[in-house]
Amino acid sequence: MIGKLKGVIDTLGSGELILDVGGVGYLVQCGARTLRTLVVGEAAQLHIETIMRQDLLRLYGFTTEEERAWFMRLQDIQGVGPKAAFAVLDTLSPAELMNAAALEDKASIARAQGVGPRIAARIAGELKDKPPPTGRGLGGLISTPSDTSAPATPSALSSNAEAVSALVNLGLSAMDAQRAVAGAQRTLGEEATLDQLIRTALKDMGT
Repeated sequence: MIGKLKGVIDTLGSGELILDVGGVGYLVQCGARTLRTLVVGEAAQLHIETIMRQDLLRLYGFTTEEERAWFMRLQDIQGVGPKAAFAVLDTLSPAELMNAAALEDKASIARAQGVGPRIAARIAGELKDKPPPTGRGLGGLISTPSDTSAPATPSALSSNAEAVSALVNLGLSAMDAQRAVAGAQRTLGEEATLDQLIRTALKDMGT
């Protein structure tokens, strides 16, 4: 199975690309969020999910392992296939999706093209009490940029998880902590530091 490809972007299309890896062109299905970051002729590294069904073999590509993990988590939900999963992740980043689920904000999820209110409600309901999916690493969430020369930075989702853990250690229930942190992150934005998230969440809860 293919888990990662590194090569040069040969062609960009609607919902797909061709990645030239040593003279072999791999056709990879990608969401709009991923395609917007890539340029024909430039080097790229894609995290790959390989899906085989009967006589069908498809490669789905992502610029981060975090997005690939969420792509698969979404498809664990009844009625959500690859197309809907891509649509959700094109509309909401993983951190925004987790926050929307924690706040039961079905309207934000329903903004995804082709995702109706019923599926959006099901997604929010299924995800609201679950931790973020772990990526292909040592049991932890990883997020690797496509440009390997750039230093890796903590993701908003990682800060979210750390803030939730800190609030749980202070005596809050996991659900209350997640909702408080989701509200704080929505107020502060994805660039908020861990300290800011914790302080704002506690303030909003009147603690």
